[in-house]
Amino acid sequence: MESAGYLFTVIAVMTAATFLTRVLPFVLLYKVADHHILVFLGKYLPPVMMVLLVVYTFKNEDLASTGFLPELGCLALTAALHLLFKHPLVSILGGTGAYMALVQMGVS
Repeated sequence: MESAGYLFTVIAVMTAATFLTRVLPFVLLYKVADHHILVFLGKYLPPVMMVLLVVYTFKNEDLASTGFLPELGCLALTAALHLLFKHPLVSILGGTGAYMALVQMGVS
């Protein structure tokens, strides 16, 4: 069994490393925050990442069968919730919750 001091040190180092990796880009790039490339990436990268995640999700699905319909339905629900409420947390939780319910019922 590890000592409490050792575990506290490991947690402190992990916390500091995580904090630094989150803060350093803001500290180092504050002077160029309005650069046209960063503005472009900030505008277009999130939707591109979402499309990549959707493509990755459906990459192994056989489009000739109907086995992917529950996933497609949950994707449509997520999109509808986002268009209706304009709140990412609502759409993510709604789509994920519906998919997990289908998985638990054995549908998906």
